[in-house]
Amino acid sequence: METRKLVIVGSGPAGYTAALYASRADLKPLCIEGHEPGGQLTTTTDVENFPGFPDGVMGPDLMTQMKKQAERFGTEFLSTHVTDVDLSKRPFKLTCENGNEYLAESLVISTGASAKYLGLPNEKELIGRGVSACATCDGFFYRDKIVHVVGGGDTAMEEAMFLSKFASKVYILHRRDSFRASKPMQQRVFDNEKIEVLWNKSTEEIIFDDSGVTGLKVKDTVSGEVIERQTDGFFLAIGHTPNTSFLNSQIDIDDHGFIVTKGQHPDTNVPGVFACGDVQDSYYRQAISAAGTGCMAAIRAERFLEDQH
Repeated sequence: METRKLVIVGSGPAGYTAALYASRADLKPLCIEGHEPGGQLTTTTDVENFPGFPDGVMGPDLMTQMKKQAERFGTEFLSTHVTDVDLSKRPFKLTCENGNEYLAESLVISTGASAKYLGLPNEKELIGRGVSACATCDGFFYRDKIVHVVGGGDTAMEEAMFLSKFASKVYILHRRDSFRASKPMQQRVFDNEKIEVLWNKSTEEIIFDDSGVTGLKVKDTVSGEVIERQTDGFFLAIGHTPNTSFLNSQIDIDDHGFIVTKGQHPDTNVPGVFACGDVQDSYYRQAISAAGTGCMAAIRAERFLEDQH
């Protein structure tokens, strides 16, 4: 079994940037892209906040260009999924869903974090057409429009506050009669005249036509009454799930499942294993910040390998 200097598990802005830097450093990296090559950006439409694209760029196009750039310098890509890893000794062993195994002297994990969804019919099909899990990414497109946010934690408060900069009205749908968000975050929402909280409300159905989302069917969790509400956008702010199950608790993670890295570096508690992108970032979750940590992870992997010889 061939031993690779570096294997990158995952793709997206973090994985592709790590691949670019690693291949330019002649590490001949293998990038195992996972079930969603390109990550969450492949489900978005216009990306207007990534530097270098004054007219914006389509999410899938941006990921395609990043991948091509890494390929140009020698990155090998595999469209499969890692199901198991053994980090007890180097070289690390990775097992893929197709049964193939790979050995790696160093490892970069860029598997991202998946937004939690409600499981409503057509929910994911409408991403980019009125449904979003990222206000920072998509809020600009809802200038002077009506939007609804579902959630009750700090994330929901932050999303609603950000959206209030653009939307004419922001409604927060919460299934209970109180938030679990921190008190300061709640107060900011209560003090914002453009935000209105709809207590004891659950979303039952997304209404849409050829243009995208047009409304919601909302149920009162106390009375059981279901009403239709007009909306231009539906934002899910119920958290993210880091894609770390394949690690089988071999790497330190925090209470929310995100990989813990050391200070300002992408190093994990396992020497030779580095993490970048949303799998270790519960705060920023942006394409540009993910790309930055991908660069850092590749440089750290390169220096780790140099120190081993």
